[in-house]
Amino acid sequence: MSEPRVKSKDIEHFKEAIFEDIRPWGKFRSFPYKQAHSIKIITVNSGEAVSLQYHSKRSEFWVILDEGLEVTVGKRVWQPERNEEIFIPRNTPHRVRCLSQDSARIMEIWIGESDESDIVRLEDAYGRN
Repeated sequence: MSEPRVKSKDIEHFKEAIFEDIRPWGKFRSFPYKQAHSIKIITVNSGEAVSLQYHSKRSEFWVILDEGLEVTVGKRVWQPERNEEIFIPRNTPHRVRCLSQDSARIMEIWIGESDESDIVRLEDAYGRN
């Protein structure tokens, strides 16, 4: 699991509540859905990127579903592996960019009360504020 050095209480509570169970056929990971305000599958088209942004009311938990992405969290930039889990504390700049020839996806879980208006864009290729 990759995470920035900055930690917050809401992320710690979320992490503590993740449960993994080993079964004869494999395993499953259960996430604390009652702490989630939104659960999304985000698809980023080839060569595109979401804005560099942060949120003041929520932290985020991402699971990388496909290869070919570049992730920025704070000052760290890397190409995560498929199934990598990433915790993003509130007020931490972050972005996902698709480097592959095909679109790629992440699962995003919001931790904390929030809505779509809780986006502060620092950089945006589409001219949005």
